Amino acid sequence: MEHQELFEEVAKFRAARRMWARIVRDRFGAANPRSMACRFHVQTAGSSLTAQSVDNNVVRTTLQALAAVLGGAQSLHTNSRDEALALPTEDAVRLALRTQQILAYEAGVTETPDPLAGSYYVESLTDELEAAANAYLDEIEAMGGTLAALEGGFQQRQIQETAYRTQRAIDAGDQVVVGVNRFRDEATTTPPTQKIDPEGERRQVEGLRRVRAGRDPAAWEGAMRRLDDVARGSDNLLPPLIEAVGAYATVGEIADHLRDAWGVHRELITV
Repeated sequence: MEHQELFEEVAKFRAARRMWARIVRDRFGAANPRSMACRFHVQTAGSSLTAQSVDNNVVRTTLQALAAVLGGAQSLHTNSRDEALALPTEDAVRLALRTQQILAYEAGVTETPDPLAGSYYVESLTDELEAAANAYLDEIEAMGGTLAALEGGFQQRQIQETAYRTQRAIDAGDQVVVGVNRFRDEATTTPPTQKIDPEGERRQVEGLRRVRAGRDPAAWEGAMRRLDDVARGSDNLLPPLIEAVGAYATVGEIADHLRDAWGVHRELITV
C-alpha cells in the first residue's frame, strides 16, 4: 500500500474489486458469482514508516488499515511502529495487533460490506482510478503482454519514477511527512529495538547441522534431482517441493536449486 490519501486508497481497492469481477467474467467466462469475488490481502505501507518520531507510525498504520477495511480487504497485516529501525519488538508487534482489533471490534467499520458506497467523492475516485488502471492494462497489452513489458522494463520504470517523484516532493516540502519535513519534534528518543540473541543464532545453526547430518542422503539426493527436473520442465512443482521437504531439504537448498534452474531476477534500473 502506497503512501497516499485515505479515500484514494479506499477507491483503489474498490476499483480493483470491480476490475477483477469484470475480467474473470468477460475474459475467462466465469458464471459463478463466488468466483468473481475479489478476495485480497493488504499490508500497510512500510515505505510510509519513518525513523523519526516513530510513534507517528502508529497513526499512519491505523489510517492505512482503515482504508483497507473500507476498501473490502479480507486479510490485513499492520506494520509495527519501529520497522523503520529494525525488526519489530514484541511490544510493537502487540500494538500493531491491537490496532487491527480496535478497528474490528470497536470502530464499527466491519458491520456493513461497503460503508462508503454511494459517496459521490469515493465513487468518482473509484471510476477515475479504474479508468487509469484499464489504460495501464491496455498499454501493457499493446507491448505484447506482461512478460514483454517486464522484459522492456516498463513496470520497473513506472515504480522507480514514481518513487523518485515522491522523494523529490518530500525533499522540496511539497509533500508533508509529519515529523520529517514539517512539525519536527525538538527532542526525539530512539526506542529500544529488537536484538537477535547470539545464543539463539548458535542454537539454530547447530540444529540445522543436526538435521543435515541425520537425514537420509539417498532420499535427499533423489528428491532434489526430481525437483531440478520438474523446475526445468512444465509439470506441477508442488509435489516435488513437498517430497524435498519430506526428505529434510532446507529452504536454502531448495531455493538454490530453483535459482540454478530459473536464474535470478535482476531489477532494471531506469531512473
